[in-house]
Amino acid sequence: MNAAPGKPDRILLAIVSAIALLVIVALAVVFTRGEPEALDGSTPQGVVQRYSTAVIDGDTATANSYLTEAASSLCGGFHEGGPLPTRVVLISATERDNSALVKVSVVGSGSGGPFGPSEYETEDRFSLVKTAGKWLIDQAPYQLLSCTGSSVKQ
Repeated sequence: MNAAPGKPDRILLAIVSAIALLVIVALAVVFTRGEPEALDGSTPQGVVQRYSTAVIDGDTATANSYLTEAASSLCGGFHEGGPLPTRVVLISATERDNSALVKVSVVGSGSGGPFGPSEYETEDRFSLVKTAGKWLIDQAPYQLLSCTGSSVKQ
């Protein structure tokens, strides 16, 4: 009779151990993911990635270094009053000899609402031109325009 009560304890211990192991593995995966893979900076995708990171971080000097002269003159304070983008996801890229089109998903979040913050996603694109062998952004989504003297990050 003493052997029967011991078996359920071992089964329960095995189940709890398996769950604990799964939790530890899941936490390890989440905490070791790190930053997204950096794309090659000499490609249109890499330029868009670096530009978007600079804009989201509020580093206008770095962001402006990726813009053509025409694009940097388009600044118009679009970031005041609307939700700011939180991340940019690459959808596709089309590269030609001297131009490229990079489609992205711009994800942002807004505050408020009965259930707390909400998230929105829009699809947009960057137009790039090759100038002196270097890719530069000629047109950016309005949510990601870099404006000298203003910071996107709050």
